[in-house]
This record gives sequence, C-alpha cells and structure tokens, in this order.
Amino acid sequence: MPQVSDHAPLLMIAVDRTSDAPMHRQVYDQIRDAILGGRLAPGRRLPSTRALADELGVSRNTVLAAYDQLFAEGYTEGQIGSGTRVSRVLPEDVLAARTAAEARVEKATAPEVVLSEKGRALLAAKPRVHRSMKGDAFRPGLPEIDRFPWIQWSRMVAKFWRNPPRKLVSYGDPGGHMPLRAAIADYLRAVRGLVCEAEQVIVTAGAQQAIDLAARALLDPGDKVWIEDPGYAGIRGVLTATQSELVPLPVDDQGLVVTEGRKRAAEARMAVVTPSHQYPLGPVMSLARRLELLEWATESGAWILEDDYDSEYRYAGRPLSALQGLDSTGRVIYVGTFSKVMFPAIRLGYMVVPPALAEPIIRIRRSLDDQTAIVMQPILTEFIESGHFAAHIRRMRILYAERQKVLIDAVRTHLSDVLDIAPDEAGMHVVAMIRPNANLVDADIATAAAASGLSVYPLSEFYVGTPDRNGLVLGYAGSESRDIRRGVEKLATAIRKLANAA
Repeated sequence: MPQVSDHAPLLMIAVDRTSDAPMHRQVYDQIRDAILGGRLAPGRRLPSTRALADELGVSRNTVLAAYDQLFAEGYTEGQIGSGTRVSRVLPEDVLAARTAAEARVEKATAPEVVLSEKGRALLAAKPRVHRSMKGDAFRPGLPEIDRFPWIQWSRMVAKFWRNPPRKLVSYGDPGGHMPLRAAIADYLRAVRGLVCEAEQVIVTAGAQQAIDLAARALLDPGDKVWIEDPGYAGIRGVLTATQSELVPLPVDDQGLVVTEGRKRAAEARMAVVTPSHQYPLGPVMSLARRLELLEWATESGAWILEDDYDSEYRYAGRPLSALQGLDSTGRVIYVGTFSKVMFPAIRLGYMVVPPALAEPIIRIRRSLDDQTAIVMQPILTEFIESGHFAAHIRRMRILYAERQKVLIDAVRTHLSDVLDIAPDEAGMHVVAMIRPNANLVDADIATAAAASGLSVYPLSEFYVGTPDRNGLVLGYAGSESRDIRRGVEKLATAIRKLANAA
C-alpha cells in the first residue's frame, strides 16, 4: 500500500463572498470534491481549522462548521492528537457496494407498500413545503448557525468525552440528565416565570416528541383538541397520530378565541396554544384571554399544551411570563426547544409537566424509547451553567432585531405595492400580507419563489379550514442582511413575472 504523507496539504480552495452559498458550505463542497476526485487520498491529513481559516481569510467557526459536516457525513475521521484525516472508507464506496447488491435482487420481490389509514392521515396532515433545494433564504424557524460559539462548544465536547463518567455511557434516566433538568428549571423560573422544579422537567428529542408524549399520555382516539387556525402543522401531525379530532379555532389580535372553542367543543380534552407569540401570525395572547383559557380548562378538566417555541427573542416591550406561571390548578404542560435557540441538529427539547403527571409520563417514555440520547445533554448543561447560553441569546436577540428591520425595509422598498408588512415585537419570522388589489395568491408566489432559490411559505397552508388571510411567512434569523436584501430583490422579480403572466 503506498505511503500516505502525514503533512497537511495546501488546499486549492477559495471562498466567494458574493455567492449566495454560505461560506462554510463553500469550504465543505470544495473539500468534499477534492476527496471524491482523488486529490485528497484516504488517510491524508487535513490542515488545522485555524491554519485553513487564516489561509482563506475567514473565521475559524466557518471552517469548524465545514469540518463538522464532513465528519458527520463520513468523509473524514479524527483521533485526539492526530488531527482530521480523510476517511479510509468513503460514504460513496459503501453506497456503491450497497447499490450493486440491491441491483441483484429481482424487482418482483419488492412488496407493494400500502400505508395504514393512520399513515395516510399523517401524510395529509403536514402541508406541502415550497422550499428551494438551493438554500434556506426566508425559511421560518432557522437560526443563525455561523455565529454560534462553536469554539467554546467544541472545547466542552472534547473535554467531557475525553473521559466521560461511566454512568453516562450506560442507560440513563428516561426523564433526562438530572443536572440538565435542574439547569432548565432554573432558567425557566428566572426568565419565563414558570413555577417548577427539576423533577417536573423531562428532556426530549425536540418539541414535537414532547407534544407526542403528552398526547399519548392524555388523549384517547376521538378526543377533541382545540388548535389554532392558522397554526403549526407539526402539531397537527402529532395529534393526527393519536387519532384525536382536531377542532380548529380562529385567532384574533388577542390570541386563540376561547368563546368560539366553548361553542364548538366545550368538552374538548386539550387545547394546544402558542400564547407568547402565536405561530405564524404573531399576536401575544392577552392576560384576559389567558385567564379565560385557564378557567375553561379547570372547569372541564381539560389540559392546555403551551408551545413556547421562540419566546427568547423579544425585541420590544416587557418580557412576557409564560401561561404556565398563571396556572394554579396543574392543567398546563409547557414545551420548549433548543433547536431554534442554538442549532437544529442538537435535537433537544423539553416539557414541564404538573407534578402529578411527571412519573406517569416518564414511565410512558421508558416504554417507548427509554431515553433521549445522552451525548449532548451534559455538554448543554455546562453551556447553560457557564453563561454561554444566555450570552448567545443576548447576541442573537440584537442580531435578529437588526435582520428583521432589514427585511421590512427591503420589502417596503421593492414590494410595497404587493405586500403589507409590519414589525413584530418578537420571534424569528414575520408575515407579509398580500394586498387585495395585487390579485395574487400566496401559494402561487411561493411556487414562483422556490424556482428562484427562495424558501417562502404561503400563509394559506397553515390553515386547517378555509384561509381568511392571504400572505407569506418570511423567516429572517438565519440569513445575513445582504442575503435578505438580495432575496427580497429576487422575490420581487419572481412576483413581477408572475403578475405579468397572469
């Protein structure tokens, strides 16, 4: 076997700062192409992240993000002290071998796939996504990833897993890593006004798993559930899986219309709400409406599931306490996530349940999947306790407020005759309403935008019933200001073409 040089090569790559592609993606693509093209042989050592960052004139975080993606996809491997190297066996080699094996299997042996009634209902529960494969411009809920403190995070990961405690590499508590549960409880009491202890916190693989656990524990097939209309489609999918009967209710400038819920289904078993920042329209549920909702739940013995998906990002007015903090009878289940605050791949969320529900839900959790992967939980605990989590939120709050202003200014400059857009006091997206005299449909605009490389969501597809609003849901948190401006210009061009073709 030929000897592989142990010296890190000079990589013939460069970043294009005028490109729409993020810089870490450009670095990743070029190194991957070099590996697949044979210019970087298996076992070859790559430059250190610091050296390559200096060579390219970019931040080290950019190179770290590219290297992390290469490692995650199997193109590189690494050992402590030996740096990052090209993998001996590449993903394409494995795929080629698998494809060759599959080709030998007769097509006649492939069974016909017939989904269950529940499976077909789940497919129909989530709306079609008008998303371009070229990028994530305007995608709601996508946080800023390039400015995450990757250096501190990676140091914590390396430090902890160099010699992890034995008990953390075995089966753990299905409720989650107890120090993390305590850190989350401390944070929620201080920042969101929750009344809770660590034992009420259950760590999950994201917010949707938390909602699924609550639904499995508390809902029987046919139980009625109030949901916001328009609302988050992911919630509809989870509730459909439990065979619940969805009761879509209108949303006004004070939030979910409780009186309408009492008229349509006073006997409902649960209400799922986003009171701190209604998704996707944005209003905050008023105090009067919150008390009205709690009164209904107490009277009827129903549950309230509070999805607090982006409350960390509030740009104006006083921070709002969670609905759970007003609950004196133990009817509210609070759900949160780290995916939108940190980065989506962390796949960690949590639920805070009334004391009487904690043990039953943890036991149900044990019967389903035992526990959420422990890998990131102790790291996240240190990240919170060291102050990095709060510092990151503060930085992103300032950044996102700036990006929202850039988006609104750009829309008003280029599309004021088509879209009516106003600032939102919180969140990571805004809704731009289509002016009636524009004679355009949001789904048509979303399709045209996707062809131009934009991920624009039509407001109409967030409805269960007949939409009474016509607009676009535009995310801004995960895009640089210059990309937001360019994206609005592309959107304006796509809309003009659409209008001219009508």
